[in-house]
Amino acid sequence: MFTRAIVRPPASNFAQGLTSAGLGLPDLEKALAQHARYCATLERCGLAVTALPAESDFPDATFVEDTAVVTSTFAVLTRPGAPARRGEVASIEPALAEHFERIHAIAAPGTLDGGDICQADNHFFIGISERTNEAGANQLAQLLTREGHTSSLVDIRRVPNMLHLKSAFTFVGDGRIVAIEALADHEALKNHEVIRVARGEGYAANLLRLNDRVVIAAGFPALHEQLQSLGYDVIALDMSEFRKMDGALTCLSLRF
Repeated sequence: MFTRAIVRPPASNFAQGLTSAGLGLPDLEKALAQHARYCATLERCGLAVTALPAESDFPDATFVEDTAVVTSTFAVLTRPGAPARRGEVASIEPALAEHFERIHAIAAPGTLDGGDICQADNHFFIGISERTNEAGANQLAQLLTREGHTSSLVDIRRVPNMLHLKSAFTFVGDGRIVAIEALADHEALKNHEVIRVARGEGYAANLLRLNDRVVIAAGFPALHEQLQSLGYDVIALDMSEFRKMDGALTCLSLRF
């Protein structure tokens, strides 16, 4: 059960962040309204939300998930693969220190983005991507082992148009992983049931299981209906402005 979340609204220069989406510039007013609905949904699902101030020094700072890996008992400060984002980690550390006595950190030459880490109960899938390198992935795997968790590596560097592992690979609970076709048969998933995302709905594979509900991006009816048919209580949110900046549902919060 999740009880808390840390978020940060987009700053006035949100449109200056890193993106390869090719969907045009985000509308800040609309992005702020979508972020507010996102926070309200977290609260609706039973989470107490801590909203940090917008951070104009780092246009991508609203994507707080990339700065840390959080569990129920400890946190790991990341070392983002994009050098322009590394300053975001220092600004998230005080917020984490209010909740965690044990805080680890990824060190150079390792790089690791939180968006590449998918926790499935006691197991962690660690993506190796353009942002998370082998050194960072192995550091995290070793930390997890010391903390009593298992992990496996998933190399996504040859999957087209996939920034992070959780861009198209998320845990929906009940032993199930939602994944795009390119990852659905990965060896690391042999112990999980895979919900395959229909062609054209890959963006919706980034979803949130929040206690008794599942939150997905709006506009993807096939996955919405598939999840409902499995008995999930589904909430759909418009994520259009964050999608323009390579962001999705999991990116916008740290949940624990």
